[in-house]
Amino acid sequence: MEIVYVYVKKRSEFGKQCNFSDRQAELNIDIPPSPELAEQFVERNPVDTGIQCSTSMSEHEANTERFEMETRGVNHVEGGWPKDVNPLELEQTIRFRKKVEKDENYINTIMQLGVIMEHCIKQNNAVNIYQEYFDDEEEVEVTEEAPSAKTINVFRDPHDIKRSATHLSWHPDGNRKLAVAYSCLNFQRAPESMSQDSYIWDLENPNRPETVLKPSSPLVTLEYNPKDSHVLLGGCYNGQIACWDTRKGSLVAELSTIEFSHRDPVYATIWLQSKTGTECFSASTDGQVMWWDIRKLSEPTEVVIMDITKKEQLENALGAISLEFESTLPTKFMVGTEQGLVISCNRKAKTSAEKIVCTFPGHHGPVYALQRNPFYPKNFLTVGDWTARIWSEESRESSIMWTKYHMAYLTDGAWSPVRPAVFFTTKMDGTLDIWDFVFKQYDPALSLKVCDEALSCLRVQDNGCFIACGSQLGTTTLLEVSQGLCTLQRNEKNMASSIFERETRREKILEARHREMRLKEKGRTEGREDELQEEEAADLEELVTKAEQEFFDIIFTELKKKEREAMKKKPAAKQPSRETDEEVEGEEEVEEEVASEETPT
Repeated sequence: MEIVYVYVKKRSEFGKQCNFSDRQAELNIDIPPSPELAEQFVERNPVDTGIQCSTSMSEHEANTERFEMETRGVNHVEGGWPKDVNPLELEQTIRFRKKVEKDENYINTIMQLGVIMEHCIKQNNAVNIYQEYFDDEEEVEVTEEAPSAKTINVFRDPHDIKRSATHLSWHPDGNRKLAVAYSCLNFQRAPESMSQDSYIWDLENPNRPETVLKPSSPLVTLEYNPKDSHVLLGGCYNGQIACWDTRKGSLVAELSTIEFSHRDPVYATIWLQSKTGTECFSASTDGQVMWWDIRKLSEPTEVVIMDITKKEQLENALGAISLEFESTLPTKFMVGTEQGLVISCNRKAKTSAEKIVCTFPGHHGPVYALQRNPFYPKNFLTVGDWTARIWSEESRESSIMWTKYHMAYLTDGAWSPVRPAVFFTTKMDGTLDIWDFVFKQYDPALSLKVCDEALSCLRVQDNGCFIACGSQLGTTTLLEVSQGLCTLQRNEKNMASSIFERETRREKILEARHREMRLKEKGRTEGREDELQEEEAADLEELVTKAEQEFFDIIFTELKKKEREAMKKKPAAKQPSRETDEEVEGEEEVEEEVASEETPT
């Protein structure tokens, strides 16, 4: 039965706004219960009934592949040389050209390729006069938007027992993938059922990792090979060095022998810029820096002990926790230690002791991050305790710039690869700070709460737009910064350079002043010591004189006492003149005895 209620309205009121008012409730219809109707009901079990008041509607859609557009350019360079020929060596290239020109097929091949090259040259001669040749030049417009960052994706550790994300590495080709090393750094507190796997994530698929890496021990650090994107280098918790080739699967391709590996967890690994692309070096808290060739990982090619006393004793070595190597300075490398010192080393020194060049008194605790400025390699950034500090190689006693002391402990830091005045830091309270010391020096330009747990590591993409932050619960957050933070500003290079030079000059003046004050204080101390020695000599003479006086007083007292006793024993009947003569003789004898005692003294 359908219930219908008709509302009556005059035609003149059509289209007017409805005016509602309160009134008493009215009963329109009342249907009493009927037992006869209950017998006609058929029970349905189960019953599937929609309870929505609106009409049921459905929508269907299909996800098609996104059409991606990209602009590609061709960089014409001299190529085609075999692997064993270095194009930079003139003798090798001349020898190879002569060898090829003697080949019979050389002239035929050149004639065939000449037609194709002629077509390409004619095509290139049709120049577009409106073509922009300098799109990649420095940006001159200053962006006025406020600095900001937004979360793009979150990659979570798929295992139930959460581990810290200890290190991140971007894929060298296109930055489409992110390698994350997972491990528990709490000594002897890792659960037995904890997974040892680390993962490679595709940025567009946060649901499951693209590749699983299965090491023999949890990975503390993981790095892509910049020359071969299929090869990864890992530092294990047990001190071994592992190497993967993703084309061969998830298992380790090469592994260092435990006898010749580190004795503590490997906290840092870096690929070297070599011709073969197979050389690397590692650092550990056991106080050793080792060089490796992944073609032969059975033992290291070279070992340097971080003993700043230059005695090469492992028990005196400082534990290494961070590394820095700049390809433009191929012989130099820097090591951040657990004790807060930064050690500058020279790999090509003649002896092992000479390889440690100098030290910088960095922080109150471990130096968790160490990186040279990509635009000015003489200046480098360190992160440790509650501050981040910027140093100059010309000033070894103190840093030239530093942040304020934060309430939370700092865990990692990195320079922006596109802006010389911007760097990033992570803290234990889950905050990411973005510093721009041209814009603001005392506070970060942007402070962003990434997660509730502590952030443990940080890595910036090569274009400076994306930042990956790893947390202690294994969550990796991908952030995109605003255009102003990843675009070079007008005159920023000159301003950053002038700031570095000014602060370095200021620190040199302060160091010279402190050196003068120390020399003056040293002179005053030496003068006080001379005065004290003179005073001590004078006091000694006084003590000797006083002791002599006391000695003679005691002697005279004893003599007078003996004289009185002798006078009492003599008979009283003796003549007074005789007594007087004896007294005089006795006094003369006493004087002679005193004189005889004074003479040897």
